[in-house]
Amino acid sequence: MTDQSQIDALREKAIAPQKLLIDGQFSDSASGQRDEVISPLNGMVLTTTAAGTKEDTERAISAARRAFDDKRWRGMPPAARKRIMLKWADLIEAEALDLAVLGVRNNGTEIGMALRAEPGSAAATLRFYAEAIDKIYGEIAPTSDDVMGLIHREPIGVVAAIIPWNFPLMIGAWKLGPAIAAGNSVVLKPSETASLTLIRMAELAHEAGLPPGVLNVVTGEGKIVGEALSHSMEVDVIVFTGSGGTGRRLLQASATSNMKRCYLELGGKSANVVFADAKNLAEAAAVSAAGIFRNSGQVCVAGSRLLVERSIHDEFVAELAKAAAAMRVGDPLDMNTQAGAINNEVQLSQNLSFVETAQAEGGTLRHGGNRILQDTGGFYMEPTIITGVKEQDTVAQKEVFGPVLAVTAFEDEDDAIRLANSTDFGLAGGVWTSDLSRAHRMVREMQTGVVHVNTYGGPDVTVPMGGMKQSGNGHDKSLHAFDKFLDLKTAWIKL
Repeated sequence: MTDQSQIDALREKAIAPQKLLIDGQFSDSASGQRDEVISPLNGMVLTTTAAGTKEDTERAISAARRAFDDKRWRGMPPAARKRIMLKWADLIEAEALDLAVLGVRNNGTEIGMALRAEPGSAAATLRFYAEAIDKIYGEIAPTSDDVMGLIHREPIGVVAAIIPWNFPLMIGAWKLGPAIAAGNSVVLKPSETASLTLIRMAELAHEAGLPPGVLNVVTGEGKIVGEALSHSMEVDVIVFTGSGGTGRRLLQASATSNMKRCYLELGGKSANVVFADAKNLAEAAAVSAAGIFRNSGQVCVAGSRLLVERSIHDEFVAELAKAAAAMRVGDPLDMNTQAGAINNEVQLSQNLSFVETAQAEGGTLRHGGNRILQDTGGFYMEPTIITGVKEQDTVAQKEVFGPVLAVTAFEDEDDAIRLANSTDFGLAGGVWTSDLSRAHRMVREMQTGVVHVNTYGGPDVTVPMGGMKQSGNGHDKSLHAFDKFLDLKTAWIKL
């Protein structure tokens, strides 16, 4: 069991300058340029990463293509690939504390959440897909006696995976697990502000026996590395978690290059709906607060809109404000901290700007709204509750990606459904009610990929994660994730 002294022993551990990982070898970028890595805990430089160029990206793509074409990975017996992936998961688990602390220093997530959601989750995800390698069968079509119709599932080729900064190991494993298990080769581009754990994760893959070229890592700016990946004629699939604006650019690049398949998870503005008949309002308030304020709101599925039935609005907001006030915000490497740092200073400024806009549009600041702990040099913000938010207010329509909760009262079930579906997003949502029929109606009517009932958060790798509307397409997690990385091929045989 982890104790605080183990974490503190790793708090100041030196981090060597990081290199690109291409074709199984670490190397500097073609330009020799490096980017500083700023810790959100204190605003200090942690280390540097190689500033990847277009040339570096093309070299990584070529390595991935060679690895795919010569079948060094996809040609292995399924049981052999499974053994390597299971060993990879074991190595991640063996370094779980080191990886979690490294990740926290890099992206600001509180250590309690990081231990569960980062190395622990990544190892479990890789095991899930490893175990599926030798259990994905082809099909035989129902045909007449004089023909045989066979349906083969084959790896597609070279996958580009662009990973965000909020949960790099967890989300990275959601992409890498099924892509590599299916037999593809990957070029991984981490976020500029959270790349350190993914570089180590890729190194551990090679230690486990993954052949060179199957997994390559190119760090650097999105406008350079991401652009090179998205415009490449040799990338067959691109998977991305991030902003809608970037997702649109990836789709445009696909259309003007080789029409590569794009699977995009583009965030959300998730509605958490609380009815007056919810069984335990205090519990609902506590869980709802955690559902927006943990990891300082930097969670794709965060319940950032709270819709409360008008008859309990004031009572529920009071409970929520108590829960927010009790949250311990601060040093992410303190095991008692419940909400850590904002990932970077630009994001913090954007969060504070949303609070100002919400008040200018008529919202009432019920709790928080300020930058805190500025003397640390880090990027911290109070859990923030804004009431009186109208349907079309900016804070009700735009993703903040910070600890900012927009609260709106509703009149009845129909009004709740209308409000829940009133944004361009459709990633997640929640419903609190003791009426089973109402719960099922809300699940059916809410236009989201995930609906939580009498909870918020927690779905594991066994179920799909994906959005509707402008929250994207395709699904991470579950066996359905293989659909992104496998082609169907028909063999029609005359007997």
